[in-house]
Amino acid sequence: MAATPEQPAPATPRRKPGRHRGEGQWARGHFTPLNGNEQFKKDDDGLNVRTRIETIYSKAGFDSIDPNDLRGRMRWWGLYTQRKPGIDGGKTAVLEPEELDDEYFMLRVRIDGGRLTTRQLRVIGEISQEFARGTADITDRQNVQYHWIRIEDVPEIWNRLEAVGLSTTEACGDTPRVIIGSPVAGIAEDEIIDGTPAIEEIHRRIIGNKDFSNLPRKFKSAVSGSPLLDVAHEINDIAFVGVEHPEHGPGFDLWVGGGLSTNPKIGVRLGAWVPLDEVPDVYTGVISIFRDYGYRRLRNRARLKFLVADWGAERFRQVLEDEYLGRKLVDGPAPAQPVQQWRDHVGVHRQQDGRFYVGFAPRVGRVDGATLTKIADVAEAHGSGRVRTTVEQKMIVLDIEEDRVESLVGALEALDLRVQPSPFRRGTMACTGIEFCKLAIVETKARGSSLIDELERRLPEFDQPITINLNGCPNACARIQVADIGLKGQLVLDDAGRQVEGYQVHLGGALGLEAGFGRKVRGLKVTAAELPDYIERVLTRYQAEREPGERFATWAARAPEEALS
Repeated sequence: MAATPEQPAPATPRRKPGRHRGEGQWARGHFTPLNGNEQFKKDDDGLNVRTRIETIYSKAGFDSIDPNDLRGRMRWWGLYTQRKPGIDGGKTAVLEPEELDDEYFMLRVRIDGGRLTTRQLRVIGEISQEFARGTADITDRQNVQYHWIRIEDVPEIWNRLEAVGLSTTEACGDTPRVIIGSPVAGIAEDEIIDGTPAIEEIHRRIIGNKDFSNLPRKFKSAVSGSPLLDVAHEINDIAFVGVEHPEHGPGFDLWVGGGLSTNPKIGVRLGAWVPLDEVPDVYTGVISIFRDYGYRRLRNRARLKFLVADWGAERFRQVLEDEYLGRKLVDGPAPAQPVQQWRDHVGVHRQQDGRFYVGFAPRVGRVDGATLTKIADVAEAHGSGRVRTTVEQKMIVLDIEEDRVESLVGALEALDLRVQPSPFRRGTMACTGIEFCKLAIVETKARGSSLIDELERRLPEFDQPITINLNGCPNACARIQVADIGLKGQLVLDDAGRQVEGYQVHLGGALGLEAGFGRKVRGLKVTAAELPDYIERVLTRYQAEREPGERFATWAARAPEEALS
């Protein structure tokens, strides 16, 4: 209708303040980069940086590295700059990246499925001693991390790793990270199904493939047929969990959308049963959904868990089936609850073939190159050419004849690698912390190690499963929200009003057994100096008040706040 003097024309609708141009989803046609990370990935694929490292940066040195390669694309080959020594935690969020950067790197070796030969382990140890000042931490994703790496040495390190079938390809970055797997796949007596062929095929199809090297953010994967649920499947972007279908036999239950950090979410079941030979196809479909529909506008919403939360399991499964697989998935059962809380395979266990595997616990995943080469020597001397890493920062030696087990255990114990560790040695985990990490606020590794000693001394009779996870910042690399006692590093005030290193406390988190996040006690923050006293006090209270068979997480959920302070 035309406007008249008596009826003025309607005003043009105004866009609401703060509206944005979508979430940067490629499937919606939003290809324009909406932040700096998306721009540098569009400018050049991260996989291409290897050529520049080999031909330019390793020859011209650290100062020759382009900033978008240094703090971006080099992650596609497992490289992060490490924290410059001497910078305290109060400056972590204040300084510019170039002020935090040291001229040395962390280098991550991806170990898919945690599978290593003793030859590979020996090479990892030798590289550590020659190029990394002895550093070689076992991570909670089955990888090994070096520190003190010079850019000049990276090509030679790659040559040595690749000569024995290892790599750092897409160990970091907005990529499909290491595919974690049961460390006793194909070995354990109680295994439901061996996921090793699926891991190998996924690796062949996906890793280093430029169709999947520009994801919205990192993509974490897990495949395990163990009834122990030994890969922390609930907090991966995609996980395949061994189940027995009543009609079709052994296969995998499909989970998507798990993750921790500052917005933790437990993964959701899609209710689908996947046979072994279809796992790579389903994996490819899910990672393709993430690539195409994942949110690329804001980095803090760029993980798959946010898409899954917005869509829900039913819609996610429908898109997977209709747009990516072209067929319906078979409905299937949920995995059974594990019969034990420990899922790390520590101790002596019989294999399917009658031989034994032996799992052992370093201190908070901290080992060194010399120790790794000794582990390789010890394993070979006792008849094994195979070792494994676990998602609990532990290791396993496989294929030991019964009459060699006792000797192997003694040799490991002589290296301070406990086969029968205390609950505190067994259950304490720590991230890298302020020693090397640019995001960290507090120390973790050394503090975790000293905490083990203190608790063993103070509570020598404590014999219940307990997980104590220390994290140097809020990003939860050490899985604090799903630990019995999760400790998130931050600066706190001591009794004298001084700012010191300390931790916010999460209590009663769990995976596998009634998975869920720990509770935060209102205002409860503990200084680093008070930490042994606090944990001793809480565990003593737990021992006094627990019902028969009651786990710490269950007790912590029902205990009054004063019992947890």
